[in-house]
Amino acid sequence: MNALQALLLGIVEGITEFLPVSSTGHLILVQRVLGIEATESANSFAICIQSGAIVAVLGFYSSRFRQMLDGLAGRNNKGRQLCFYLMISLIPSILVGVSLNDLIKHYLFDLWTITLAWFAGGLFILAIPHIRSRSPSAEKGYSLNQLTWRMALLIGLVQCFAMWPGVSRSLVTISCGVILGLHLMAAVEYSFLLGMLTLTGATVYEMASSGFAIADDYSWPYLTVGFLSATFSAWITINWMIRYLNQHSLAIFGYYRIVLAMVVACWLLSLLSGS
Repeated sequence: MNALQALLLGIVEGITEFLPVSSTGHLILVQRVLGIEATESANSFAICIQSGAIVAVLGFYSSRFRQMLDGLAGRNNKGRQLCFYLMISLIPSILVGVSLNDLIKHYLFDLWTITLAWFAGGLFILAIPHIRSRSPSAEKGYSLNQLTWRMALLIGLVQCFAMWPGVSRSLVTISCGVILGLHLMAAVEYSFLLGMLTLTGATVYEMASSGFAIADDYSWPYLTVGFLSATFSAWITINWMIRYLNQHSLAIFGYYRIVLAMVVACWLLSLLSGS
C-alpha cells in the first residue's frame, strides 16, 4: 500500500461509514479495485481507520456527548439514561463480535456475499415506509428522550447483522429505530452515537489483536493518512446527511445499493468469464 491508496481508503471510509451503504463493503471493494491483497492485515486496516469517523461524530454531537458525561457524573438524568440505553445496545455486538470475529472474516469478507447484502439491504430500505405505516406513531415519531430499554435492546440485537459487510450498521440501526417508532432524525442520532461506541470497541479490539501485523504491512504513517482523511470526509458527510434527511427519506440509499450490487455482480461475472 502507498500513501495515495491509504488516502483513498480513508476518504471512502469517511464518506460511507454513516451512510446506510456499508463502509466495510466499500473498503473491501476499493481494495480489490486497487489491487490490494485481501489479507488479515488489510481487513484490520479497514476497521482501524474507522476511528477517524469516531472523531467526526464526537465533534458533531459534542453537546450530546457533554450531556452523557454529565449523566455519568450524576448531574444529568437524561444523559445518564441515554448512556444506559447505549450500553444495552452495545452488549449484543460485543458478545457476537468477540465470539464470531474469525468466522465472520473468513466467510463473509467476500465480494459475492457483500454484493448480496447490498442488494437485500436496498430492497429493505425501499420497504421501510410500508412497514413504518403500520406503527401507531408513524405520523409523528418518538424523540430520543422517549426511547425505552426494550427499543435499545432490539436496536442492539439487529446491529449484530451489520458484522456482515455490505449490510451496514447505519442501515440496520436507523431502520430498526424508525420501525420501532422513533422519528427519523432521532433514529439517526442514536445510530451515530451507538456507532461511535461500536467503532471504538472494534478499533481497540483490532489494534490489540492485529496492531503489529498492520504496522508491519502498512506502517503507521499510512494508518495516520487513512485516519485523517476518514475524519475530514466523515465530518462533511455527517453534515450533509443530517441536512438531507431533514427533507428526504432513506430511499435514495436503497436505489444506490441495488444499482451498486448489480454493477459489482456484473463486474465479478466478467472477471470469472475472463479467467
